[in-house]
Amino acid sequence: MSFTSFHPQLNLNLSHLQPRPPSLNPSKGSHKLLFRRWSSQSPPSKCSPFLAGTGGPYFSSGTTLRSIFLLFSGSRSRPKVRAASEDGGESLDAEANYQEEFSWSSVILPFLFPAFGGLLFGYDIGATSGATISLLSPELSGTTWFNLSAVQLGLVVSGSLYGALLGSLLVYPLADFLGRRRELVMAAILYAIGSASTAYAPGLAVLLLARLVYGLGIGLAMHGAPLYIAETCPAQIRGTLISLKELFIVLGILLGYFVGSYEIDVVGGWRYMYGLSAPIALLMGIGMLSLPPSPRWLLLRAVQGKGPLQELKEKAKHALSRLRGRAAGDKVSEKQIEETLTSLKTAYADQQSEGSLLEVFQGPSLKAFIIGGGLVLFQQITGQPSVLYYAGPILQTAGFAAASDATRLSVVIGTFKLMMTGIAVLKVDDLGRRPLLIGGVGGIALSLLLLWAYYEFLGGYPLVAVAALLLYVGSYQVSFGPISWLMVSEIFPLRTRGKGISLAVLTNFGSNAIVTFAFSPLKELLGAANLFLLFGAIALLSLVFAVVYVPETKGLSLEEIESKILK
Repeated sequence: MSFTSFHPQLNLNLSHLQPRPPSLNPSKGSHKLLFRRWSSQSPPSKCSPFLAGTGGPYFSSGTTLRSIFLLFSGSRSRPKVRAASEDGGESLDAEANYQEEFSWSSVILPFLFPAFGGLLFGYDIGATSGATISLLSPELSGTTWFNLSAVQLGLVVSGSLYGALLGSLLVYPLADFLGRRRELVMAAILYAIGSASTAYAPGLAVLLLARLVYGLGIGLAMHGAPLYIAETCPAQIRGTLISLKELFIVLGILLGYFVGSYEIDVVGGWRYMYGLSAPIALLMGIGMLSLPPSPRWLLLRAVQGKGPLQELKEKAKHALSRLRGRAAGDKVSEKQIEETLTSLKTAYADQQSEGSLLEVFQGPSLKAFIIGGGLVLFQQITGQPSVLYYAGPILQTAGFAAASDATRLSVVIGTFKLMMTGIAVLKVDDLGRRPLLIGGVGGIALSLLLLWAYYEFLGGYPLVAVAALLLYVGSYQVSFGPISWLMVSEIFPLRTRGKGISLAVLTNFGSNAIVTFAFSPLKELLGAANLFLLFGAIALLSLVFAVVYVPETKGLSLEEIESKILK
């Protein structure tokens, strides 16, 4: 299962300034750096620095690649402007608009520590692949209760899934009270307790309880991490960082596969596989404690009357200065906080302090939930867990030697998933959401129909099955994997965003649970060929849904999404 998650947008961008048109240049032939308001794109009174879009119309793939390079080089983003002359000539520099100045080194940690929440979720998926083999082995389990029934093994595998489902339910009413940072600290604590308890479990009952606790951490992390990243990162790199979170999930899966491959021949190896996530969880918790709270969340609390206005505003200024690597009390952060506070007050004027549960199912919020909830639902019911279940048998029939070792096969698949996710990260701000989503879902449908054909009448051509498997994995990782949660983060209105995203997380885990536990009886009832045909039909339905209902949000501010798309 993939998340990528993606949430309320916090734009700390000074891009409301733009070069003055050539006609306003006073001297012929001179190039002056004159600025005007961005009145043609979104009115200043309605578009504060915190609430602008996901990169803007000038954020190209070149910017994405350069952003990734600068992110790890410790450079500093500089403002750029477009030179204009009387003859109407303009610089063709794609980054000519004024961009917020910030320290790249200050961006890394506010992204990295929340992203560990996604990495630990992915690691559990990968580690479980090898842990089940170790746990069931009379020679390698190191226990006297290794002879687990199918139901008991299913509970071990899905224990974290049920915990995540429960965590999603618990976080629904508590998310706005806890805040993003405290939610992630709690997730790290639950991760660490669940991991350590699993590693030292003396019996099946303790093991199952520990898996449930670890799953609670997943539920909190999958809600809080995308929120914190989206609300604290600069606008011009938001799309890249949110998509990189999906990369961390896949990286966690691959790490779990590698650890499983390394520990598979060790007695009690499953304990080491699960236990390795504990130190990562501790690092995540310590890291989140060192970060400031989300400035946008602090201002929302102030506007909603949940605390002293002046005190929360000062905390927001201090948090923003830290997040941008600026000196405390700098004028740029102060101006951005004032403008954001004004925008939030306007948005909440004559309204309740926050959207109710029923409001998620009304008006623009209902349309957003149909789009976001539909994407995460189709993400699971197109059979993603089930297709990978067949990866081993498919590659074995094709004669690949690596398929004889399940753990090494998993490393191969995980590496390919990681590569395709990287492609999506690099192209999401260039091509847009819809092209990647529609193209990828089309590839998923084709791959499922090819797998049906292989099991039905092309059994003598195993390379067809191999190609179909790789097409499925690649198509999923450039479409449903990252795009679903990026769209979820952008599509919900401000008033119901927290609750709407909680429902989307709940929908994802719930549909995943249904697919996971319906797979075996459906396989016995329909057979492999017809099961893939069923998944293929659902994939075609999801393709129609993407074409008809899913909008393009690239370059749109949150206000534009709510006014132009949802209404």
